[in-house]
Amino acid sequence: MHSWITFLPTGLDRLRIRWHGHSCFEIDGSVRVVTDPHDGKSLGIPPPKVKADVVLISHDHFDHNCARIVQGPDSTVVSKSVMTVERGVRIEGIEAAHDTDGGAKRGKMTLFKFELDGIKFCHLGDLGHKLDEESVDKIAPIDFLFIPVGDTFTIGPEVAKEIVNIVRPKVAIPMHYRVPGLGLALQPVQNFLKRFDQANVIKVGNEVDFAPDELPQSGTEIWVFSA
Repeated sequence: MHSWITFLPTGLDRLRIRWHGHSCFEIDGSVRVVTDPHDGKSLGIPPPKVKADVVLISHDHFDHNCARIVQGPDSTVVSKSVMTVERGVRIEGIEAAHDTDGGAKRGKMTLFKFELDGIKFCHLGDLGHKLDEESVDKIAPIDFLFIPVGDTFTIGPEVAKEIVNIVRPKVAIPMHYRVPGLGLALQPVQNFLKRFDQANVIKVGNEVDFAPDELPQSGTEIWVFSA
């Protein structure tokens, strides 16, 4: 089994997740982590308005790599498959591919597993294939899984559902799907959501704050963010 050391919360009661569109999320606790920032204009949606302590870049495509827009003077940017601790955030980069041909079509990318205040997250970037057993072993167990569902440039709803079933996070958060104004031909999130028991699908708005003991104790909830 893959080893993973847990850092317990240091007096923090709640964390917050905010969606900035596409695959860009802000996870706010003792420090602020931002994933796959975009510039907004290139996609046809608003840009993220946040300054990060730690920025995670899954791959060097225009809709995922705009670190400058969220960087502050002391920000740390991680964009490679490494194991590191930055600003108290334990980070592991896991190599994957942007397609089903080992990266031959769209290149390699990095899945980021990271731990903030005792909560384990994994952001799958623009994953383009099913996860192998080794990758699943590195990711699981996990509290939050950010997973692309829009097809075309990533996995689609069916494969995304399979990955959720295998990884079994407490919460799965769909991303990289069609929204109003987006200039990419992706599937809508409903094509993913309809594959789950609707009692487990929770619409949380643009942001949600939570305490660790409020997370599901069994099964997986699907948290759906809106712009």
